[in-house]
Amino acid sequence: AIEDFMKPDRVVIGVTSEKAAEKMKELYKPLNAPIIVTSIWSAEVIKHASNSFLAMKISFINAVARLCDLSKADVKEVAEGMGYDRRIGKHFLHAGIGYGGSCFPKDAMAFIHIAKKKGYDFRLLEEVEKINKDQRKYFIKKIEDSLWNLKGKTIGVLGLAFKPETDDMREAPAIDIINALQAEGAKIKAFDPAATEMAKTILKDVEYCSDQYEVANGADALVIVTEWKQFREMDLDKIKALLKYPNIFDGRNLFEPKEMKEKGFNYVCIGR
Repeated sequence: AIEDFMKPDRVVIGVTSEKAAEKMKELYKPLNAPIIVTSIWSAEVIKHASNSFLAMKISFINAVARLCDLSKADVKEVAEGMGYDRRIGKHFLHAGIGYGGSCFPKDAMAFIHIAKKKGYDFRLLEEVEKINKDQRKYFIKKIEDSLWNLKGKTIGVLGLAFKPETDDMREAPAIDIINALQAEGAKIKAFDPAATEMAKTILKDVEYCSDQYEVANGADALVIVTEWKQFREMDLDKIKALLKYPNIFDGRNLFEPKEMKEKGFNYVCIGR
């Protein structure tokens, strides 16, 4: 968002001369943010390292969620407990189906490539990427295990963009999830508040709907892929009445499992 751009945590300036540094500092001074002047090479690594670290944090909590699914722990409680530690912080500790978009996947790959060119095998980041890809497969398997045979079933997908408040489909988890469900013979209905037109250029044989209720109407299951606010606030009683069977697979942990089961849903989420 433009508001975030105008209130950065810091401004990193990579330069090769003091004259350039002074001009850049003057330019960014109105932002009232810490200004860090480095070499061009350090600035490049700062950018890649920062996004790669956040990608690592997401993959870490997703790996923890897998452990929680195998035990009686709740990843939401675990993340909350971790987040109060100031050394860790609460941000980017939301378990789900992994990261997408243009920054994290691209920068992690670039950082791995840069390291290899310099003779270093960045195995940690390679594992971060693997966990991220595996998380989508893990979510798909949860759907398959619960519904058994997907052939001929109608699956409603809520959310197509890689994150809310954008129409960006780059590396969006929805692409892999929908393709996998279609490969099993499922019919797909989908809705996204912003990314439908972009999705039409990428995904084939999808019935695009006008809202979440049209998606749910007659579907065998609902799959939540993007955490749009309107999905979090949707009328669950209406959703249940519209669904053919009350199956909800929540890749973003929008709801409380206990409450959803009390409402009569077969509610499957991540790490809870």
